Amino acid sequence: MRIPLVCIAFFGTLAPIAAASGFPAPPPPAATEGASGMQTAVFAGGCFWGVEGVFEHVKGVTKAVSGYSGGEAKTARYEIVESGNTGHAESVQVTYDPSKVSYGQLLEVFFAVAHDPTEKNRQGPDAGPQYRSVIFYSSEQQKQTAEAYIREIDAARVFRAPIATEVVPLRAFYPAEAYHQKFLQRNPDYPYIVYNDLPKLAQLKKQFPELNK
Repeated sequence: MRIPLVCIAFFGTLAPIAAASGFPAPPPPAATEGASGMQTAVFAGGCFWGVEGVFEHVKGVTKAVSGYSGGEAKTARYEIVESGNTGHAESVQVTYDPSKVSYGQLLEVFFAVAHDPTEKNRQGPDAGPQYRSVIFYSSEQQKQTAEAYIREIDAARVFRAPIATEVVPLRAFYPAEAYHQKFLQRNPDYPYIVYNDLPKLAQLKKQFPELNK
């Protein structure tokens, strides 16, 4: 298999996620959240392999797709995104059943397990704006929920540093190349996955057993 370059990095520099006890409860579901059946949310938090892998293990999530958001369609290719000059962030589109998992619970998993939200324009060993932490909202309700939860997490001083996550409107999501999809699931012994991402799955199971598939 051709080795993708987007998430290749040196090992041994991954910063641990500094979640402390007392992580705030997720925002309650909006009254209209389950009114339209399946819904989607788009998150970016470093290499999309791990973020996708975490959400694939969350109950109520029916699909997680790696891709690119924040830039133009013509630059939504890994060879170009890798430059860090496209405006894209490696992102994951999560399709979920709001009767089984709420948007607020997805936010909780995103902040507590999927990545370190205090790092700006990098994530562990991966550096550059393409690895920035972003919530791409598709509705005013998602925007308000995300911003309120960030304020709550910062106020609770869950992390040693302030949240660096951007909350910006979703203009488009472009699925990544086929070999990126379900990369963690297909390559559990890949060194990057073993070091950077399998610990996230263990943390999901430990911290949120009720959400772990």
